Amino acid sequence: MERQNVTLSLPKALLKKAKTLAVMNDKSLSDYLRETLEEKVAAETGYRRAKKRQAALMDKGFDLGTGGNISVKRDELYER
Repeated sequence: MERQNVTLSLPKALLKKAKTLAVMNDKSLSDYLRETLEEKVAAETGYRRAKKRQAALMDKGFDLGTGGNISVKRDELYER
């Protein structure tokens, strides 16, 4: 995997917390930030893919076995 260095400007308090979390997870700060970013990207990508798949299913519709014909009248459904 080809890598590229990036310079970030982070608030000192956030950087300190991130370093602490990295140590707690037995990782370098670089590894911790990379893994966190990968998780965020994967989650967003997965969400968009699922949203697109569900929208396509809704556009297609579902086969309810009626063949497009509804044999029951509305009034019959609401009879008491």
